Amino acid sequence: MIILEANGVTAGYTEVNILHDVRIRVRAGEIVSVIGPNGAGKSTLLKAIFGLVAVRSGTVTFKGEDITGQRPDKIARKGISYVPQVDNVFPSLTIEENLEMGAFIRTDDFSQRIRDIYDLFPVLKDKRSQKCGQLSGGQRQMVAMGRALMLDPELLLLDEPSAGLAPFLVSSIFDKIREINATGVALVIVEQNAREALKMAHHGYVLTMGRNAMDDTGKALLANREVARLYLGG
Repeated sequence: MIILEANGVTAGYTEVNILHDVRIRVRAGEIVSVIGPNGAGKSTLLKAIFGLVAVRSGTVTFKGEDITGQRPDKIARKGISYVPQVDNVFPSLTIEENLEMGAFIRTDDFSQRIRDIYDLFPVLKDKRSQKCGQLSGGQRQMVAMGRALMLDPELLLLDEPSAGLAPFLVSSIFDKIREINATGVALVIVEQNAREALKMAHHGYVLTMGRNAMDDTGKALLANREVARLYLGG
């Protein structure tokens, strides 16, 4: 079942369009990776889906409902969470306070959800009273992902989850993404580490200059010589 579809999306900032007639589909429970060169519009696509960038034409639908142009808080209530690349934690708050902030629209008891997040990221439980500004880059990324999961979303949007991390932490973050997906959460991942992103993707999209260049299964894109030459280092 297709849960998210962006169809013919044109979007951008002020008077400049970054995306031009972009399309993407996400099925329930799958990982979709979006790759392409810097400036291709990958991050803008996530922001357009989540209501952070004005969609000038085209539509974004979630579970059959048109959510084009809705406010991010309304979109979050429908079951989509978003983790930006930068400024994705509250550095002056503790880990646990950050997780609690992630549940700001919940009115039920979310204590079990916090325990679930600590089960997924055990290192955070041991440091739960530590301020996020004192954490490593990898730990901050785990907090950001954990906070986004506090709403128990059906779809998680991740913008460059491995950016700036030490190589040994990158594999750990990708392992956690697989664990999140194994619980039934669908993910759209924008990632410069194209090879690793495609390895775990059920489906992949290549954007170039704000437009769809190609799409296929992650496995097929990995085997594509043109993709390898342009985005995978040969």
